[in-house]
Amino acid sequence: MKRPVDLSVGGAFRFRIDLSYDGTDFFGWAKQLDLRTVQGELVEALKTIFGPTEDDFAMRVAGRTDTGVHAEGQVVHIDLTKEQFKRLGHNHDVAGRLNKLLTRGDVWVKEFEPAPPGFDARFSASNRRYIYKIADKGSPKSPQLARYALYHLRHLDEKKMNEASQALLGLHDFASYCRPRSFGSTIRHLQKINVTRKNGVIEVELVADAFAHNMVRSIVGALIKVGDGKATKADLTRVLAMKKRTATGWKVVEPHGLTLMKIGYPADSKLAAQAIATQRIRTEDDI
Repeated sequence: MKRPVDLSVGGAFRFRIDLSYDGTDFFGWAKQLDLRTVQGELVEALKTIFGPTEDDFAMRVAGRTDTGVHAEGQVVHIDLTKEQFKRLGHNHDVAGRLNKLLTRGDVWVKEFEPAPPGFDARFSASNRRYIYKIADKGSPKSPQLARYALYHLRHLDEKKMNEASQALLGLHDFASYCRPRSFGSTIRHLQKINVTRKNGVIEVELVADAFAHNMVRSIVGALIKVGDGKATKADLTRVLAMKKRTATGWKVVEPHGLTLMKIGYPADSKLAAQAIATQRIRTEDDI
């Protein structure tokens, strides 16, 4: 392991952690009192190695996943004090040590490495890639799909779903396709969306600079209506233009079909600039 970057902020050393998890038995990512969460499990394991912490090692995550949502490529960063860093000793296989402590096996640390200068797991990210899986009437029936795919009793036309989905591409106010919060913006840049059928299972792939709360699951709910023949591409466009959550009948689908696949970052030389740009709140003038 290379020596980590000294951030010169209280002498802290920043590390990047890449991990995956099965979200079925977790109450989401964020640490909660008396509830099992991914962050809670990770922090406890880190405390065993690095000792006590008053701020959960200043941990920041690329994207907070909801209850039941899975991840293949989640990213977080932590900051260690000099005293905590000394606990590394000569054994730098922190990922291996963490995985031994995460005994239930539904969280797996892939990498634990020094972060490059300017790196922020959340704000330096340039995009997030998600996949939502749907097992419809034409899909194979397998118990292994139950935890990772939404079961839909009728046949869905994935080609119509894909064609209609292209109406959402680009920079838009997605207030109609999310649950707006009292802070922040609902303007997002949807960079890619594809609906395909692989091994009989429908996969909805979405890539955006960021996603608003429940945005992916709301979009998938709308696309299911298209696949059922109950909505069209024009309907998706019309609802998008409303810029507010309306009684469309397009439900926010269940979380267990959703997996965070990858977090994208720019070149190391652009990490700091990306973090600054990301924190600017978008307005209607940006569209």
